Amino acid sequence: MTTSELTPPQAPMDAAERAARDGSGRRRLMGAGKQMHAGPVTYVVLAVFALVSLAPLLWTVVAASRTNQRLAETPPPLWIGGNLFKNLQSAWEEGGLGTAMVNSTIVAGTITVGTVLFSTLAGFAFAKLRFKFSNVLLLLTIGTMMIPPQLAVVPLYLWMSELGWSNQLQTVILPTLVSAFGTFFMRQYLIQALPSELIEAARVDGASSLRIVWHVVFPAARPAMAVLGLLTFVMAWNDFLWPIIALNQQNPTVQVALNSLGTGYVPDQAVIMAGALLGTLPLLIAFLLFGKQIVGGIMQGAIKG
Repeated sequence: MTTSELTPPQAPMDAAERAARDGSGRRRLMGAGKQMHAGPVTYVVLAVFALVSLAPLLWTVVAASRTNQRLAETPPPLWIGGNLFKNLQSAWEEGGLGTAMVNSTIVAGTITVGTVLFSTLAGFAFAKLRFKFSNVLLLLTIGTMMIPPQLAVVPLYLWMSELGWSNQLQTVILPTLVSAFGTFFMRQYLIQALPSELIEAARVDGASSLRIVWHVVFPAARPAMAVLGLLTFVMAWNDFLWPIIALNQQNPTVQVALNSLGTGYVPDQAVIMAGALLGTLPLLIAFLLFGKQIVGGIMQGAIKG
């Protein structure tokens, strides 16, 4: 007895059943590509998160526009006052923020370019090149992230003093040109985003290593480089510990200059807030100008990964 003889015959489907089954299949296919729409609860949650995120910046603007006496009163002011431009001018002049802005731009810009460049090259080497002790070197690189930076302050300061770089910008730039986090970040990205076949094809076509890096690696790593550049610039701009040790008030960065506003028997909190607002503006402007490209790079990297 054959299998076909054991299997009971199936009843033929009528036209209505076939139409219903075909319709449900089409609905599933259409639902797979259907865009989800946010509901009212989603907008409420996003609004709350946006308000909480903007609250420190809004309070900085309010405090910078008031007097020191008004800030000491209870309840504190909740709206912008009329002393904003006066306090901004006082903070600019008393803190020497003009020189500090230029110095911070040089320091943060140089550190960002160096970190992105070296991290991309090192990340590519760890991700796609085969060489001896690569895993050991990668572990050592990651291990440096576990060492507190405070432990390196004293030997680093002695080293910079021996080089004669005290109170010079290269004292702040040189120790942070290479980032272990940046190297690991770029390695993890390039493992997924850069196919090994693409590198082999470039080598077969006779491309040199420098040409492969310039025409293959950098274009593939551009989204991650944008994200790493933004994070590095923000960290370098806001860095306080090492600049306050290596620099003085004659050649300060923004954070060192803001520290001088807090001196005195009765620090003027309104002027300090005005200085903090001035120190934050370049970061806000940079994000407004390049935020779309950075977010697009993040999304592009997520899709590739």
